[in-house]
Amino acid sequence: MGIRQKAVTRAFSVLKGTGLGRVLAPITQGCGAVFMMHHVRPARSDAFQPNQHLEITPEFLRLAVERIRANGYEIVALDEAVDLLKSGYGSDRYAVLTFDDGYKDNLEIAYPILKEMQAPFTVFVTSGLVDRSSELWWLALERIISENDEVQFTQAGEPSGISCRTVDEKNACFNKIVDHLTLELGELDQRKIIRALAQNYSLDLEALADEMVMNWDQIRELASDPLVTIGAHTHDHFAMARLETSGARADVLTGMERLEKELGRRPKHFAYPYGKSHAVSMRDADILRDIGFASSVTTLPGVLQSVNARDPMMLPRVSLNGKFQDPAVVDQYLTGAPFALYRAARWAASGFGIKSGFSRLFPSTR
Repeated sequence: MGIRQKAVTRAFSVLKGTGLGRVLAPITQGCGAVFMMHHVRPARSDAFQPNQHLEITPEFLRLAVERIRANGYEIVALDEAVDLLKSGYGSDRYAVLTFDDGYKDNLEIAYPILKEMQAPFTVFVTSGLVDRSSELWWLALERIISENDEVQFTQAGEPSGISCRTVDEKNACFNKIVDHLTLELGELDQRKIIRALAQNYSLDLEALADEMVMNWDQIRELASDPLVTIGAHTHDHFAMARLETSGARADVLTGMERLEKELGRRPKHFAYPYGKSHAVSMRDADILRDIGFASSVTTLPGVLQSVNARDPMMLPRVSLNGKFQDPAVVDQYLTGAPFALYRAARWAASGFGIKSGFSRLFPSTR
């Protein structure tokens, strides 16, 4: 277990052991929560798993649903949650289950569990991945690094190759390249480099998408169940805030139009790719509002509060992180206390230019 994971585990242990979460709950828990997931599949034994936070097991999915309900929350469709949010606080609390990107395991593994448990859920589909025309770049990068002892990537500042012989070196290599791709390059240049890397290391990006992501027939199968809502997630999974306004709008519209053409109805709800502060802005919320979406969700951590009713275009979510698959974590999330403490710790740390332990509760997500 790494230093960050230990810090987060300790933080949750303190919240549970002291009962602080329950004490703060009347103030912090809000009226509901939107849970965010990506993959649901059996645990992997690979030592190098830089995207592990995006994977939960089928067993944990079942436990999470049970814990949400045991805490007195009704699991509702996203449509209903938005209506409840706008209608104001009541005595009942509610939760929404969401999955990003459109992975095959959402249909093959998550769906049977949630169907059995009669738990409605939303899948936000990236249409370019379904069309096999866009890139699962974070998974491609994981594959390339896992299969090589050195990666040639001079754009990241290395004079030759980046060594990745050990697990620690592989993680360092992954983080270095991700930072470069997401913070220093534009979205279009990012994809050019990923395509070049894939070609250099004989990785078929289309085959990777075919392996991991549903096709349109499978999405139609999911969409035919009233338990399931299909939402939009752009066409090419670009970070909207890092695009010009015309490009951001075009990526949203293309994704929406592809879903409408394939499924016969226009999606009402949207999830920002990445959703972090550098990836989404109020300009993007205005784009979605203008297009006519009923809501959009971020990856910014938090529960639903009355303030969110005033702007359902920037709703927070609760990430079910694959590194912390403990039902007690779900209990603590529902108190809202971890998010309140996270915000307080960030505010305090910003004055000293440091990262707090609580800031590690919510690592970046793709």
